Order: sequence, then structure tokens, then C-alpha cells
Amino acid sequence: MSLRARHLIAGVCLGLMINAGAFAVQAQQRGRGEETAEDAQKKEDEWADRDLRLKAVKAEGPCPFVKVLYDAARYHEFKDNREATSAAIWTGEINGVTSDCAYKGEAPIQVGMSVGFSLGRGPMAVGETKVYKYWVAVTERDTTVLAKQYFELPVTFRPGEQKLDVNVPIEGIIIPRADVTVSGSNFEVLVGFEVTPQMIAFNRDGKHFRYTTAVERK
Repeated sequence: MSLRARHLIAGVCLGLMINAGAFAVQAQQRGRGEETAEDAQKKEDEWADRDLRLKAVKAEGPCPFVKVLYDAARYHEFKDNREATSAAIWTGEINGVTSDCAYKGEAPIQVGMSVGFSLGRGPMAVGETKVYKYWVAVTERDTTVLAKQYFELPVTFRPGEQKLDVNVPIEGIIIPRADVTVSGSNFEVLVGFEVTPQMIAFNRDGKHFRYTTAVERK
């Protein structure tokens, strides 16, 4: 599976291009430890190229704030809406985001990030494959949403496997600036699951559903 470019243009104020998650999904479908030498080298080379691109143009100001939206940080499906371990179907949590940025003069801000997902298969799940949906949004800080794009993260659990951890690389987020005085601190990059109103209420109450063991998929 090759990396796919995904594009989102919101008016004239923002262009967003994302290459997301192909290597993580590749590893999930093959199983841990089955990545070929060719795949591993390709992944290493592409991430090295990304790091070089960002480091070649150092940020002349602060980077955009990159964070997980609290209301959409966790995903829980329960049978008959009964919030209990025995009724769990599918679960998920965004457990971390790392990022870097680069811009110079009046050039657009380039942002690269990696999102960590912890995904679970509960006792009420049917089948072993689940397609999680999540989104990435760029906003003017604390105000207007400039662009938002939804993505899919398909995962396959092995028989008996309850939980796995996945890191999804997202690169090529481009944020144009009106002029040199506009810094990265004017913007936020947010990430979250696509959630229902019931899930939002669950998250706002500070509830969690976690498995004690996990398999990391690289």
C-alpha cells in the first residue's frame, strides 16, 4: 500500500495536504514482525526526507499549537448503550501527538505530526476488523475552523487480541500566512475521533475504558 496524498482547500485562507497512516496500516494487515526489509527502508527514507525538509527551513517563530480535542479524544461503542466492560464493542483513545514545523519570511507554515492511537476490541465485538474514523482540523486559535478533513484508520485484530497501539504519521500540513507578521501561534492543529453526542458526554464526564495489555504495531 503506497502513501496517498489527501487534499483539502478551505476558501483562500488555507491549503491542507496530508499523507496519513499507510505504514501503520500496512503493518497491521501483515502482523507484527512481518514488515519486509524493503518496506522498512522505504519508511526510514521517507521519514528522513521529512525531517530534512523541516530542519532545512527553521521556524522563525513559534509553531502552531497541536493538540487533541478533549471531547473527541476517546471512542467507545457499548452494546445497548450499557457502559460496562462486558458490554464493550470497540474502543479507542488518542494518547499522544508529537509535531514539528518550519517557516521563513512570508512562506507558508509547514507542519508534520505523529498521532498515537490505542485501539480496543471488546467482548461484544463481531469480527476482527474495525474502521475507525478521525479528523484533522486547522483553526485560527480559539476561533474559526479554517479547514477540517476526515480520515479512516482500518485495523485488524488477531484472534484473542484485545488492544493494539498504532502511530499514524501526518505530514505536509501547509498553512498560508497573510504576511511576515503572522506567526504559527495564531493557529491550532486539532485531531480527534468522529464521535456521537453520547460519546462526547462520556468523554466530558472524564470516563475511560482501557485494556491493561497492548500490542504495538509499528
